Amino acid sequence: MNVTEFQEWVKEYYEMRGWSDLDIFIRIGFLAEETGEVARAIRSLEIGRDRPDEGNGTWEEHKKELTEELGDVLGNLIVIANKYDIPLEEIFKSHKAKLSERYSS
Repeated sequence: MNVTEFQEWVKEYYEMRGWSDLDIFIRIGFLAEETGEVARAIRSLEIGRDRPDEGNGTWEEHKKELTEELGDVLGNLIVIANKYDIPLEEIFKSHKAKLSERYSS
């Protein structure tokens, strides 16, 4: 699946579930929450959680959790991009151009 197909799939799936109808500020809150979960997953991979109420888990289990949390962040970003009719391809190109211009010698 390419990025455009994935963006369209997210659009359709989130609309079907009614998740795209949420206020944009609620969506931003979800994005912040999911970003925190990415940080937690990275901590588990890098230094562990050291909590008696959580299992240690294997490196592969922690990597799987990080993959899932990154997907949640990506889903929220796509919903935001879709709200403003911004294709991910355009975001990729814009970001690349900005960095290339800013840091070219």
